[in-house]
Amino acid sequence: MALKHLWTLREWQFAIVSGGLILCAWLLENSTYSFAAAIVYAFAYMIGGYYKAKEGLYDLIHMKKLNVEILMILAAVGAAVIGYWAEGALLIFIFSVSGALETYTMNKSEKELSALMELKPQEALVLTDTGEVIRRVEDVKIQSIILVKPGERIPMDGIIVKGTSAIDESAISGESIPHTKSKNDEVFAGTVNGSSALRIEVTKHYEDTLFQRIISLVQSAKKEAPPSHQFIERFEGLYVKIVLAFTALMMVLPYYLFGWSWTETWYRAMVLLVVASPCALVASIMPATLSAISNGARKGILFKGGIHVEKLANMKAIAFDKTGTLTNGTPEVTDVFTRKDIDTNALIEAVAAIENQSTHPLAEAIVAYAEDRGITNLPSPEKLNEQSGFGVEAVWNQQTWRIGKKSFVCTDNTDFFAEETAVLTQEGKTIVYIADEHGPAAVLALQDTIRDESAPLMKQLKNAHIHFVMLTGDHESTASAIAKEAAIDDIAANCLPEDKLKKINELKEKYGHVAMVGDGMNDAPALAAADTSIAMGAGTDVALETSDIVLMKDDLQSLKQAITLSKRMNRIVRQNIVFSIAVIILLIVSNLAQQLTLPLGVIGHEGSTILVILNGLRLLRG
Repeated sequence: MALKHLWTLREWQFAIVSGGLILCAWLLENSTYSFAAAIVYAFAYMIGGYYKAKEGLYDLIHMKKLNVEILMILAAVGAAVIGYWAEGALLIFIFSVSGALETYTMNKSEKELSALMELKPQEALVLTDTGEVIRRVEDVKIQSIILVKPGERIPMDGIIVKGTSAIDESAISGESIPHTKSKNDEVFAGTVNGSSALRIEVTKHYEDTLFQRIISLVQSAKKEAPPSHQFIERFEGLYVKIVLAFTALMMVLPYYLFGWSWTETWYRAMVLLVVASPCALVASIMPATLSAISNGARKGILFKGGIHVEKLANMKAIAFDKTGTLTNGTPEVTDVFTRKDIDTNALIEAVAAIENQSTHPLAEAIVAYAEDRGITNLPSPEKLNEQSGFGVEAVWNQQTWRIGKKSFVCTDNTDFFAEETAVLTQEGKTIVYIADEHGPAAVLALQDTIRDESAPLMKQLKNAHIHFVMLTGDHESTASAIAKEAAIDDIAANCLPEDKLKKINELKEKYGHVAMVGDGMNDAPALAAADTSIAMGAGTDVALETSDIVLMKDDLQSLKQAITLSKRMNRIVRQNIVFSIAVIILLIVSNLAQQLTLPLGVIGHEGSTILVILNGLRLLRG
């Protein structure tokens, strides 16, 4: 990657030096040292055209393929042959700048797996008859027993044979709330163990683990070239062949068919080679694209390449991850129901003081809720006993409290707050039960709350006839509640990364162009498979690297701005393409009619290039 970065830097340096030489040569032409101008122009040719000439000659020699780079070389040389060094040098300079930008964009897209690979487990602690042995994950056999200590990343897919712990599966499912797992429960490589040690029986070779499949899915999905890219490559070769064939005929036929002199015939062929050069056509896209990218950057929208700006306007369906995308990504206390004789603030103070000793996301949410109510500086409990995966029993302010799951809090299985909890469960909320020395005291409901901008955005985009789908690893009830609040058309719940990928492919078959918006590592395969992938700015490094577009402000409203910008750019590019092709045709016809001199041809050719560039620069505004 460092070598590719250096290559890109040198392309820019060569282009800049070429531009400086062109300026020096132009100044020499208007001085007493005009004889040296041709020498300086020659250096500008060699330096500015080095990389594009190398690319064109490589394709020609090794791949037997003609491209625009070859046409650029011939057009520039042709201009020099008939004495128009400046026009040829400027042509090379424009192409060298375009090539440097193209190389930079391509290299950026190849960094997408770097963050993902950093999370890849490398070793596992294997339990053997002789003790503990550290082995490379590739060498761990099925049915081996591995030990995973608290806070460590689980290295292999397997089944728990001993221990109970809260497992952070956000890397796989994208859900922020850890899942409590115990004996006989399945765990996945790449997830993080909570507060207790686990013994796990390995059930899959490393290359078959869910984590490794995520990496493979990203790699394979990104290798698929879009149809538009294939079409451009085919058009480029055909265009060059037509121009070269037409130029070759122009160098011979007019002499025999129309009685032109050899000087006139050669002159007209060289004019044709210059005016048929696709500078304006190329400039129709790149300046507009770069302007759109710059505009987006100012608004907190990072486009990783011009093709992504172009494709965004064509989407017919958008798939959204739930956690961290449509929602805020962290649980919050949404409801509190207490026994009639209990003061709510006093209860919240007691519960927050006990939960303040834990780093569990639900505990942190309860403490944050207390702080929002002005309850701070909480004293520690006198006594605390945590049972991992079930709850905590503590003595605070000389009173015993039990907080956690219903089966842990209510030892006699008392069914308290039945009506309230039934409604909360239907809404997909997580319920925390609380009891004191007198029995059931309260229930707290927590949920990952929806972003403020989610629902308004959906209503705005519905006018564009875009279909919305929410993909989530959460349960059906939770997904349905969020989807209803966010005005989402369709949902797919209980999704693992491969399920999200499958859904994206189904949407592509049904709607054609599909965009995916996500923020987690588990979204990476779906992001890679989507026609346009969009990551939230606060997402994981993997999502940011895999995506085509990043909403740096972590604001969904930026998505609407990105779509609007994409549509503007496509409209301006279409204007430029039509105009540049029309000018090329007009210049070619004028040349065939012997009504066009080379200076006028250069003015028409370069003038059209300047006009389309200025038109593209309009995208810097707004």
